[in-house]
Amino acid sequence: MSNIDPAEVFRQEAGDLIETLEQALLDLEKRPDDIEIVGLAFRALHTLKGSGAMFGFTAVSEFIHEFETAFDRVRKGEARADRKLIAAALDARDHVSQLIDDPDVDPARGAAILAALKVAVSGEGTAAAPAPQPAEAAQADHVAEAPPAASAGWHVRFRLPADALTLGTNPLLLLDELRSLGPCELFANADDVPPLDRIEPQQCYLAWDVTLKADVSQEAVDDVFLFVRDDMELSIEPLATEASAEISVAGDDREAHRQPGGAGEGAAAAPAPETGAKPAAANAPAGPAEKSPPAKSERHATLRVPAERLDELMDRVGELVIAQARLSQLAETIHDPALVNVAEEIERLTASLRDTTMGTRMVPIGSLFGRFRRLVHDLSEELGKPISFVAEGEDTELDKTVIEQLADPLVHLIRNSVDHGLEAPDRRAETGKSATGTLRLSASHRGAEVAIAVSDDGAGLNGERIRRRAEEAGLLAPGQPISDGELNRMIFQPGFSTASQVTALSGRGVGMDVVKRTIDGLRGSIDVDTVPGSGTTVTLRLPLTLAIIDGLLVRVGEDRYTIPLAAVEECLELPAGVDRDARGRSFLNLRGELVPFLKLRELFRTEGEPDPFQKVVVVASDTTRVGLVVDQIIGNNQTVIKQLSRLHSGLKTFSGATILGDGTVALILDVMNLVAFGQRQEERRRAETLGRAA
Repeated sequence: MSNIDPAEVFRQEAGDLIETLEQALLDLEKRPDDIEIVGLAFRALHTLKGSGAMFGFTAVSEFIHEFETAFDRVRKGEARADRKLIAAALDARDHVSQLIDDPDVDPARGAAILAALKVAVSGEGTAAAPAPQPAEAAQADHVAEAPPAASAGWHVRFRLPADALTLGTNPLLLLDELRSLGPCELFANADDVPPLDRIEPQQCYLAWDVTLKADVSQEAVDDVFLFVRDDMELSIEPLATEASAEISVAGDDREAHRQPGGAGEGAAAAPAPETGAKPAAANAPAGPAEKSPPAKSERHATLRVPAERLDELMDRVGELVIAQARLSQLAETIHDPALVNVAEEIERLTASLRDTTMGTRMVPIGSLFGRFRRLVHDLSEELGKPISFVAEGEDTELDKTVIEQLADPLVHLIRNSVDHGLEAPDRRAETGKSATGTLRLSASHRGAEVAIAVSDDGAGLNGERIRRRAEEAGLLAPGQPISDGELNRMIFQPGFSTASQVTALSGRGVGMDVVKRTIDGLRGSIDVDTVPGSGTTVTLRLPLTLAIIDGLLVRVGEDRYTIPLAAVEECLELPAGVDRDARGRSFLNLRGELVPFLKLRELFRTEGEPDPFQKVVVVASDTTRVGLVVDQIIGNNQTVIKQLSRLHSGLKTFSGATILGDGTVALILDVMNLVAFGQRQEERRRAETLGRAA
């Protein structure tokens, strides 16, 4: 028996819908006349309302009904989506989120938000737009026997699938939604109800015929069944007055309607293009079914799985990869052709399973970037700074757990850029800049790393102020020499801030410390580049430490190491006679380009004599190419990353360890930190050489 909480299922689905609604509202602010965006927002609201009622969140459903009613004027073109309306709609979105978490939220706040939303939609665009009759006016006109619009409407016939009740669909809610559009005549068709002894209590046997007498569009009727119509029988036909029906029959001998609700091109409620096409297919049973396949083909089935199960699956696949490596090594030792064939087949299947399993954890970083549009929008309104938010590289994929940990650091970086980096409009005008500042968030793969950059076109960092605050805090000695990069990274020290006063956004020196601690925990690094008067770019560099990677197995002395294959550019033999130059550095001439190299024997203090013909593995770290000198290149292998213990957490040059096919352990090199460590070693050695020379 399932232990899944239906309320939790709704909350998860509602979170996605609320995110869709928010993105649509922010897009609508930039493109207020885009009908597709309006439709996207409206469908999100409609789904939330129906799902909320289905799962017992009545407060959510009732609030969204009023929200939807007000926003419907935007969809009909009676109101324009200006900044005031978008602000009110975003407040309403926030209130929906609060109602889902706590249905007992003070209803007065919701009423105030709805009142503000109604004021916003009743402004611009109302006078210029045509004034369609509301449902009440249509009913009054019907009583007074007014023109044909009084009896215009729709005849709706629908039958839900047999398992609809089991899946949580409530037909009474659908009928209520139809009643909310206008006066309805309902008829339940019980022809298919079996005898009592054969009735299944959870199956739906009824069909319904509904005559809706209201001047509403077919789209409004269709929206009632938007999320249940794929597997149901549905027919929506326009009603017509007697006069228009006579004109329709006289004008087209192909149509013969036995029922008073037959289609007619003169129906006031239906647009001409729709009513012209509908009657021909009205009596054809294939009509409703023809609409379903396109809807099904556009949908992508998804299944929510707890993250713990994915972690467990990844662990099992990792163990399978290790077992497969042992089998392959055993097959090579025994030299049995049949065993070799089986080992190769298992290796192929294991690789495919590994890629599929890893793909379930990989998420485009655009799912994270989308959250910050609202943050930038609200900060822009709060500080009075017009800001253009640009996101690039949204399809760059990262492990879901890494993306979740990046949320807080990026929030702090964005708030810092908006508050400290971007100037006020009048200040930007004085320096010849556009009044609208630009905040850019980008992501890209660079070898075995992912680089995430937050950049702005603001005033840049003030090096003198940073140095003065660092000296006051005792982080720097007065006059101590320091590079620009190291000075800029001082802003990430705990409690460090250059703000002259504490505000609601910044000034306490906490946010940047959070950034540094999180990135250090992910074994990444931070670069800060700034140009005074032109802006600042903060780049977060993270290693691609997935659970399973392709690696290049190498030997240094008696020890074996794995280099992530994504970082490897090429392999070659170390030329004979290559030695250090006078400056204490080692270089290779690769097709006219000087590439520095590091001898892993020296870095790891490996004992014994090196092999006579050493090899160089050229790796890429960001824009830097470095050669790693090893004794032997063994070959490629699938590497299962095992995290190091807390005792070894300070070894930044290794990202983990892996178990080889023979049961021995090989350390996995962290290319980014290894190169940085090698550079520090070379600089220390160079300084010692210069000191002895002096």
